[in-house]
Parts: sequence; C-alpha cells; structure tokens
Amino acid sequence: MKKLGLFALSALLLAAPIFAGGGRQQSSAQPSAGRSAYHIGVVTGTVSQSEDDLRGAEELIRRYGTVANGGIIQHVTYPDSFMDQQEVTINQITTLADDPLMKAIVVNQGVPGTAEAFRRVRERRPDILLFAGESHEDPLVIQQSANLAISADFISRGYTIIWAAKQLGADTFVHISFPRHMSYETLGLRRQIFEAACNDLGLKFVFVTAPDPTSDVGVAGAQQYILEQTPQWINTYGKNSVFFCTNDAHTEPLLKQLLVYGGMFVEADLPSPLMGYPGALGIDLSAEAGNFPAILKKVEEAVVAQGGSGKFGTWAFSYGFTVSAGLGEFAKRILDGQAKLDSMSDLYAALGEFTPGAKWNGGYYVDANTGVRARNQVLIYMDTYIMGRGYLPTTEQTVPEKYFNIKFQGGN
Repeated sequence: MKKLGLFALSALLLAAPIFAGGGRQQSSAQPSAGRSAYHIGVVTGTVSQSEDDLRGAEELIRRYGTVANGGIIQHVTYPDSFMDQQEVTINQITTLADDPLMKAIVVNQGVPGTAEAFRRVRERRPDILLFAGESHEDPLVIQQSANLAISADFISRGYTIIWAAKQLGADTFVHISFPRHMSYETLGLRRQIFEAACNDLGLKFVFVTAPDPTSDVGVAGAQQYILEQTPQWINTYGKNSVFFCTNDAHTEPLLKQLLVYGGMFVEADLPSPLMGYPGALGIDLSAEAGNFPAILKKVEEAVVAQGGSGKFGTWAFSYGFTVSAGLGEFAKRILDGQAKLDSMSDLYAALGEFTPGAKWNGGYYVDANTGVRARNQVLIYMDTYIMGRGYLPTTEQTVPEKYFNIKFQGGN
C-alpha cells in the first residue's frame, strides 16, 4: 500500500507524558522575572472564525507567559475577512520579525498570504523558524517558504470519512462548501476523493453550495443560510445522510439543525469536540476548559440526551487547539535544543503533549503529479470518536493506493 510514507504514530503518542486534565501540564519552564532568551510568535484566527486555534495559543501563554510579562509567547490574530485583507495578515506576521528576540513564528491556520509573509520574513530574518498549521495555500506554495507545514490528512480522510459514514449506516454523503475552498488543492482534492470513495463504497455523493463567510454576507449571513437550508436538505436527501462542511463557521448551525431534524455527522473539517457542538447543544464548558476528556464526556452526554447516539462524531482532542499548541511547543523544544526540526518523532511528541493516549496516523505529503515526497509538510489524522458508541478504528484502515494517485482537477 502506498501510504504517503505513512506510519502508525499511536506508540509515539502513548509514550508521551500523560497529564491530569487532558494534557494540561504546568511547565517547569515558567517565565523568569527577567527577559526571555527568545520569543515565539503565534498567529491565529479570532474566536468567531477559529476558536480552537486561538485557545491553543492561549494554552501556550498559560504555560510560558506573554512577551509583555517577560514570557515567551507573542500572540496576534489575523482578520476575519482575511481574503479581502491579505496585506493586513501579511503585516501581522511580518511585524513579529521586528522583534530581535523573535526566533519562531507559528501561523494556524495558514490563510492566504502566509507563504508571502514567510518569504518576506525569511529575506530579513533567516534565523526565524516558520511553521504553518493547516495551510489554505497549495502544498507546493507553502512548502517554498515554511520550515514546516502540517495539515489534516486531506487524502487519507477523503477515504476514511466516507468509510466511517458507511459504518454509521449512511446511504448519502452531503458535502457543503463554496468556490473559494474548492479552489484550494487540499480541500478540492479531498472533495474528489470523497466522490470516488462514495462510488466505491456504495454511497450517493451530493455537493451543495453555501455562502462563503468571508464574503459580503459575513459569518452571520452564512450561518443563517445553513440554519434555513439544513431542514430542506434533510427532507431532500433523508435522515440516513451524513453531512460535512468545509468551513468552521458553518459547523455550529449545521449541527444544531441535524440534532433537531435528523441526519448524521462524522467529524468536522478540523475536528474537535469544541467545534460547533457547545453552541449547537447550548452547553457551558467553562468549567472544563482545556480538559478535553471532560469536554468530550459533557458533549457526548448532551448529544445522547438529544437522541444523537451513534450518529455524531469528532476527534477526541481538538485538531486546531493541538496544532497551535503543538507547533508552538515543537518550536520551543527546538530552540531549547530538546528536539530536531527534521525529526518526525520529536514533532509527534510535541503534538502528543496535548493528546494523551490518542491514536494517530500520518506521514509526509507526496505530490501526485510528480511523485516527490515533501520533507517539510506532514499530513496527520486521528481515530474518529462516535458519541454513544466510542472510537472507530479509522487509523487502522488501509487506504487504497488509487486515492493517492488522484490528481487535483481545480475548483468545482
């Protein structure tokens, strides 16, 4: 099996230290009263666009302090309308390099403009490590300027999500997106794999278009559209349909309506028990903040109470949270001489700091057109957790080689 050089990573993560509270550990390396030896910049979206990413940055601040108080972390956010404000995003990233102590910059998600910002930083400050989490830009673009890019495995998940949908008894897979996302190789190619996997596994594939939250309608308008359309989609495609959306802002209204009207949900585009579920369920998780086993338990109880047992899934730990915090942790360990940039085991140990006991799979990205394996872009995915049922062994599935050879056909 050609698996992008994939290898099981559960042993690495199970070997990582397990801490009380779902991985929240008080670091022994607290900010000193004096000046830090180096700084790490972390750039994320805002709460409205990508809350989990931002919470991961906050976890780094909790552990290592802010630059303003003598700590290590300098956190900034890119604008919600990042497509229209790419220069603002670029400026937010490049300005971090004005700090002479800045030695690493983590951007999660790597929205358009990240590669250009990294290029500009590298011209002035080649000493700064540049990490991109979940790049929106094509692999060959971000690979040109980042030291490391990490993405949810859009190739393997194109198959495993459909496999999981079949395990739930689905007969239809409804894919919700819009042209901007379908122009991205990562999302557009996954859509092609979804369709091929549906054909192979006996599900009907349906593509529906929804408003882009970065367009003139904004986040509120896009969410209202999902609220209004989901009952109609369920009526059209049936309650044995699994629904999937490529945008974080669409997730909460979609889940809310699926819980009321029927339908199923395997996992979010960037999976997390925090992605959409708290708002859709109307539950307060402030007491469980940062404790993902407790968060998952509370979410699961609420889903089951609303009749969603066996129909709704997630990853047990937040992908967005883990990437923000894990890449920041990886950068720190490299700067401290405790990890190597080219070590997969060191990278996964840093990510595993925030996902104790989780099973992952992953490997280096291979370009289907050239067969060239990237050494600075890693694709990862975790087992799917189904509320009221438990884990599906998605990381143990053999993804047929044919899916790795599908070439991106451009936006659909």
